[in-house]
Amino acid sequence: MIVPLFDWSDVFSFQDYGALVALLSNSIIAGAVLGIVGGLVGVFVMQRDLAFAVHGVSELSFAGAAAALLFGGSVVVGSLGGALVAAILIGILGSKARDRNSIVGVLMPFGLGLGILFLSLYDGRSANRFSLLTGQIVSVSSPDLGWLIGISVVVLIGLLLMWNPLRFDSLDAVAASARGIPTRFVSLAFMVLLGLIVAVSVHIIGALLIMALLVTPAAAAMRLTAGPLAVPLLAALFGFVSAVGGILLALAGTLPVSPYITTISFLIYVGCWVTQRIRGRVRRTAAPRPDTPLAA
Repeated sequence: MIVPLFDWSDVFSFQDYGALVALLSNSIIAGAVLGIVGGLVGVFVMQRDLAFAVHGVSELSFAGAAAALLFGGSVVVGSLGGALVAAILIGILGSKARDRNSIVGVLMPFGLGLGILFLSLYDGRSANRFSLLTGQIVSVSSPDLGWLIGISVVVLIGLLLMWNPLRFDSLDAVAASARGIPTRFVSLAFMVLLGLIVAVSVHIIGALLIMALLVTPAAAAMRLTAGPLAVPLLAALFGFVSAVGGILLALAGTLPVSPYITTISFLIYVGCWVTQRIRGRVRRTAAPRPDTPLAA
């Protein structure tokens, strides 16, 4: 008799699933909020070419959270502090893309090294250390949920208040500056908002895979449309589906939440990419051919 090496019951088990959903409702709510806000922020991350910066900010956020874990402080406050320091440094010193990439390249290994140092000195539960890197669905308590929702609301309000100048600056910084928009302030303000949403996202998906909420949904939306309203709406929808869908699958699984979120986000992107390719072929096929010139 051949014994299978892999059994789906080792990955998914829907026993008492309803009770788990009710028990971990805080994580589902937090994932929904962060998926929507992260998708909206991701639109400007893509337009401003800040995907690399997201990873740099997440590494400093990880270092701050690890320091708070080591010294017995609030992990939320620690991650916020690290993310804001990184965001402000990138916003002030990285006004040009080349300078920004250099700064991010310096901050990333520094933040990751500090985080690993703090975690190696931490004598507590190994699950707490692992969750900072890959996320943890059971770590969102009611006080943490209040922090997450409050910060996400602040980010959303700030984003809506500066939406038009931020969009103008993202598409054409030279023209925006000529029109009197304070582009340096707008850039720094957006980096602060980015730092805030990165810090709170670390608790859901972890520091290493955070781009699945802040980059991939917006990148997928831009594969389908270029409309100024359609892109953010689709990005928010894709972020919501990725975060909530990943958490709901993780409740029935034995793996950390991040593989589920990143897989759903990736599949959405692949679907949008395939759709774009098919639409492009259909348009090329349906395009009228130029008339053959008549012979003289």
